Amino acid sequence: MWSKIIGLLIGVMGIIYIFFIPGDPVSTKILFKLIPMLLIILFAFLQPVGESRKYKTLILIGLTVCMLADGLIYWFIVGLITFLIGHIWYIFAFKQIKQTSIPKWAIVLLLAYGFVMVIWLAGTLLSQGDTILAFAVIIYIAVILMMGWNAFQTANKFAIIGAILFIFSDSTLAINKFIVDVPFSDALIMISYYGAQFMFALSIHYSVSRKNLLK
Repeated sequence: MWSKIIGLLIGVMGIIYIFFIPGDPVSTKILFKLIPMLLIILFAFLQPVGESRKYKTLILIGLTVCMLADGLIYWFIVGLITFLIGHIWYIFAFKQIKQTSIPKWAIVLLLAYGFVMVIWLAGTLLSQGDTILAFAVIIYIAVILMMGWNAFQTANKFAIIGAILFIFSDSTLAINKFIVDVPFSDALIMISYYGAQFMFALSIHYSVSRKNLLK
């Protein structure tokens, strides 16, 4: 029951932040941005342990690091590094429940995505003379590809959906910041971002259901 109530609150507070909280003052904006993540962390904490207690712990750490990154992203490089660390924690988590090899179609899509984003984003930054940021973007792309790669190997549908949403959110943010203005970018970025984190939280319960089914 509590999980359902918290799930509803996540949706309500996410909508309030995305559509009703103004950009100024920034402190208020950050506060309301963090509330859905705090609720997602609580939601994840209430999920029963699945095949690996360590998986739940690592997901909770990843969620917490990403929540910190939400506030730090206003200092872009610091926020970028913090999100990078969050992705690494998710990679560690997904390795705990690895079930299968990644499907060939997913390999093609992830590698194609990585190639296009490196050429488009890093290439643009290099052409502008911003070499350090270009290499930082390349590293970030490599890490989120690893995150997606490992998510597919879990055979956990919520982990996979979460990874795809996270990649979409990060990509939209980067394109909007460095390449071209994306219509409704704020809503697209945050809806997919909150959705990704909620899916990761749900993935804890899904592993329980799958384990019980196998029994």
